Amino acid sequence: MTVQPTIVEVLGGLGFDFAWLDLEHAGPSPYDSRALEGLTRAGDAAGIDPLVRLPSGDPPLVHKVLDAGFRSLLVPQIEEASEVRRAVAAARFDYDGAPGNRGVGAGRATRWGEEGTGDTDRRDDEVTVGCMIETRAAVENVQSILAVPGLDFVFVGPSDLSVAYGRPMDRSHPDVTAAAERVRDAALDADVPVGWVTDDTGDATARLQEGYGLLRVGDEVSAARSVLGDRLDALRET
Repeated sequence: MTVQPTIVEVLGGLGFDFAWLDLEHAGPSPYDSRALEGLTRAGDAAGIDPLVRLPSGDPPLVHKVLDAGFRSLLVPQIEEASEVRRAVAAARFDYDGAPGNRGVGAGRATRWGEEGTGDTDRRDDEVTVGCMIETRAAVENVQSILAVPGLDFVFVGPSDLSVAYGRPMDRSHPDVTAAAERVRDAALDADVPVGWVTDDTGDATARLQEGYGLLRVGDEVSAARSVLGDRLDALRET
């Protein structure tokens, strides 16, 4: 996870499939086109797909981020299927047999109009939209959420689930693990890729074996603390 273009390039060089950009809790305003364009350029330069966690699935925000050149969006705090459908429709020109709500823009997504706006099928195919499952309501409604046409993936948010179930930051509490397993099983049954958020390599390996196909495996702050913290501790011991 990062909000820095330089780190996006570094992650691409390391071979990651995507760079998690958190515009929900950090980073520039998602309405700041100049900042967003810098992040998309970094992704293009490094051959890595920026996965953008938005603050919400509001259509004007979805339009703004797509026009800046992003193609993979993650919508947080979803609780029911209608919210997912609204966000997915906002990302599509054609949606579920009817016109979508993306609208026509001439931003970086079309090289400022150079590529034209007519090839809507191709542009729809390039976009993926997922959502976070991180509340009690989302867990209860997970099957209807997964049935929304055009939902490409879901991510389990174990830390937020722990708060929702009254066990703040206790990701291993039985109530939290049961909720996560319910989401995972439902996603696998629906053939929707499911992701997990972790900073631990052992946990990530276990999740792959459990069927999770997408992993967010850390962020630049925790990585700095881990690597540089260990180095500093070693120097203090000399």
